[in-house]
Amino acid sequence: MTKHMTGTRKEWLAARLELLEAEKELTRRSDELARRRQELPWVGIDKEYRFESDAGSVSLADLFRGRSQLLVYHFMFGPDYKAGCPSCSAIADGFDGFVVHLANHDVTLSAVSRAPLAKLQAYKQRMGWSFPWASSVGGDFNFDFNVSLTEKQQREGTVEYNYRREPAWAVDGIGESLTKRGEGPVAEHAAMTGTDVATYTRERPGVSAFVLEDGVVYHAYSTYARGLDGLWGMYQWLDRAPKGRNETGTWWRRHDEYNKG
Repeated sequence: MTKHMTGTRKEWLAARLELLEAEKELTRRSDELARRRQELPWVGIDKEYRFESDAGSVSLADLFRGRSQLLVYHFMFGPDYKAGCPSCSAIADGFDGFVVHLANHDVTLSAVSRAPLAKLQAYKQRMGWSFPWASSVGGDFNFDFNVSLTEKQQREGTVEYNYRREPAWAVDGIGESLTKRGEGPVAEHAAMTGTDVATYTRERPGVSAFVLEDGVVYHAYSTYARGLDGLWGMYQWLDRAPKGRNETGTWWRRHDEYNKG
């Protein structure tokens, strides 16, 4: 016998209609937030960033691939990682389905990580992905957009992530901004990337939006931590499942690691 509240179809419908009003309000609020994102001032990019890609060495403008808008997913894959972050991997599993639609709406979606291109290409092949993925190794791009930090920054507590300063690195490593995200034990994530906690947490997830007009690249928007929830497709489905997220820790794996013990 279930312990969950039960009722008649009439009672269910009454409760559902009440919930529907709240859902509609959330949708209207979401539309308003999207409008406010688009009204943010654009900031011109003066620095000459370079990336290694399947097409060779390219500029930030080249990542647009002839379109006027670029969405960059800051994928946690540092130079010392043996494999990509499992959480970023779960998010990226949906990219291939979206890329073609975005490309036909003047938007390029690309991942960027600090790992060398050869590592990214090998992992991409393992995962069966085809979306664009460039390496920013050796450059300032990840640091300037607050998704990578140095060991010195980590040790001294001069890290800014998700628009606030984090304290100096402690044994739990990743800090409140990601721990609250429900990603589970950080040490387990670190192990899944073949690194220790300190090394793992020197990379952070995020999304940045850019626009190209008259040959000038502008930064339009960035979001981090829980700001990525809406892009994590499996969670959008779980939020509509009868038991919701129903989490007690890290339960997900890379899609090729399920049923392996």
